[in-house]
Amino acid sequence: MPGLGKTTLARKIFNDPVIQYKFPVCIWIYISKEFTKKDIFLAILKEFTRIDENVNGKSDHELAQLVAAHLDRGKFLIVMDDVWTVEDWNTLQIALPNNNKKGKVLITSRRVEVAHHVNRHRFPHHLRLLTKDESWLLLQYEVFGKPECPPELEVLGKLIAERCCGLPLAIVVIGGILVKEFSASHDMSATRNAWTEVFESINDLNEDPKRCMEKIIALSYDKLPYHLRACFLYLGMFPEDFEMPVWKLLHMWIAEGFIQKESSINLEETAEDYLKDLINRNLLKVDKRRSDGGLKTCRIHNMLRDFCKNKAGSETENFLQEVKSYNDGFQPPISDVEKFRRLCIHDDVLDFLSSQPYGPRVRSFVCFSKKNFTVEGGNISTIPKAFKLLKVLDAKPMKFARIPSDLYHLLHLRYIILSFNLASLPKNFSKLWNIQTLVVYTTSRNLEIKADIWQMIQLRHFKTNASATLPETGKDSKASGQLQTLSRISPQNCTKEVFERAQNLKKLGIRGELALLLDNDYRLFGNLVKLEELVKLKLQNDVFPSPPSTHQLQSLPPSFKFPPNLKSLTLSHTFLDWKHISILGLLDNLKVLKLKEKAFIGDCWEVGGGGFHHLEFLHIGRTNLVTWVALGYQFPKLKCLELHNCEELQQVPIELADVPNFQVLDLCRSKYATASAKKIREAKERQVDQAGKVEGFKLSIFPPEE
Repeated sequence: MPGLGKTTLARKIFNDPVIQYKFPVCIWIYISKEFTKKDIFLAILKEFTRIDENVNGKSDHELAQLVAAHLDRGKFLIVMDDVWTVEDWNTLQIALPNNNKKGKVLITSRRVEVAHHVNRHRFPHHLRLLTKDESWLLLQYEVFGKPECPPELEVLGKLIAERCCGLPLAIVVIGGILVKEFSASHDMSATRNAWTEVFESINDLNEDPKRCMEKIIALSYDKLPYHLRACFLYLGMFPEDFEMPVWKLLHMWIAEGFIQKESSINLEETAEDYLKDLINRNLLKVDKRRSDGGLKTCRIHNMLRDFCKNKAGSETENFLQEVKSYNDGFQPPISDVEKFRRLCIHDDVLDFLSSQPYGPRVRSFVCFSKKNFTVEGGNISTIPKAFKLLKVLDAKPMKFARIPSDLYHLLHLRYIILSFNLASLPKNFSKLWNIQTLVVYTTSRNLEIKADIWQMIQLRHFKTNASATLPETGKDSKASGQLQTLSRISPQNCTKEVFERAQNLKKLGIRGELALLLDNDYRLFGNLVKLEELVKLKLQNDVFPSPPSTHQLQSLPPSFKFPPNLKSLTLSHTFLDWKHISILGLLDNLKVLKLKEKAFIGDCWEVGGGGFHHLEFLHIGRTNLVTWVALGYQFPKLKCLELHNCEELQQVPIELADVPNFQVLDLCRSKYATASAKKIREAKERQVDQAGKVEGFKLSIFPPEE
């Protein structure tokens, strides 16, 4: 497969359905330069069991024995991507079982000596450069979406493709420039002049692939509109091969002030447009999509990330700096921190805090460490004391033993993610009146919000993993027209007064005893109908310490009591009878329905009435459903169906094969339904379009059948 980079090729092999079918256990490990033995062992063990404190406390030798015991049970495929040293391989090798010949290990490396060391009896597969013809073909696909080029641009296009030194990434990046120039003007003469300018910019390249790649990335950066440059460089804040949550990235951009306000759309929509622009320029890659088709996570190629980090860290830019720990201390030195504007540190954070850094210019401090750790003692106040002008603080891996009083002096804070063991959010948080995004993780199931969030007039998004009890809405409380996300709050807080102050909510999560919300007259739930902007609603029934089954819900509200523009609904632990689900089919705008953790129970679901005329995504998880009866016309727009832990379900309705847009069927631990799922795939494969091409249909079954 010429033209693919080592990681892309490895991912293509890893994600191949045949490979996934052949190997019940497939594990991907990206080996960053900071990876330790323990990191590798834990990455493998996470595929088999929940990692707890007992495992974390074991020695490397004990962890290696655990890994070997798990891998000795059957077929497995382990991909180690970007192995830098022979020591990385030797680390894994000691944990491989001696007697299991069914397992395979695939490594990618930039160093030939590593590949030879791993297997002295087989030559490594070298990725060759593209030929001139292959380069031109790839460039046409990137610019035009097909191997067709206007005659006026063909000669120039071939010259540009040739100057990319046969490097696929270079062609993809240069294609991102050319497609913008091609689509920006309908004047072919203007397009040709723009392409000529691009060619002249790279015409002096020699045949050194590394210099070629650096030059083309720099050209792509120079071609970026000014408003996108800061957004692009900011990607250097994230670790190598990091799966960047789009929600997090967009709100960090907004907090930094990178997003220019446009009158017709809000900041979040503008930020997403910026992100899509970077993706269209091939500077970012979509990794995962949400159930509604939106962007969920993305990644950046390591060479592009290196450019961001180096360009942003240069003296002329002084945009951001990554701090790394070495045996002889930190690089750059702690004394240099006072010069920097943004800092990211992903490992040895406690040592960094203990060194008492001082950064009067620092606007962002982020940590995406793979390990969680507790911040206590003298380190508690280090961040607010050292970085008094912070706008962005992402400290999720750091669990604070208490909230430092100095934190409330950070009046410039707009974005903050905190973790702690507390059961309340202190009153003083309302002093941070500039906060736009507030995310709190706590070990407590309930979180009392003592801070008056109604006085935080800039607050746009509040999220917590607990059930939050909001402060009372007094006479002085203001309507928060900015508030778009409120998740998760207790059912008792679903009052008329609360929603009058949050009329522009788009996302709402409710966690707690839902029987209080869905009582006989649906008094509290009826307040949601006033939320005309609400598109996403999550309901989680939590009655701890009682088991959820003892507080099952008796019914759902009538359809007219639901928010009128609701597009996505998630139910969990509600234990509803399947006979009530027809109410959800009456919601005119509902496109995504997730029924998680025994949302509905009973051995039979016979879809009645008109069905679900607008539903595109359906997830059913952990239920005792045995028989499901449905016809294709009852799900006319269904695109994706997920069945997870439906261990008693006998079959998927074969009639769903008649739904034209039905393209994805994902079964996880639902073994009895696999035979019918395969029949649906066979039926879909027989359906051909007028051109005679087989429609793409993806069937995923886990665990694969032997």
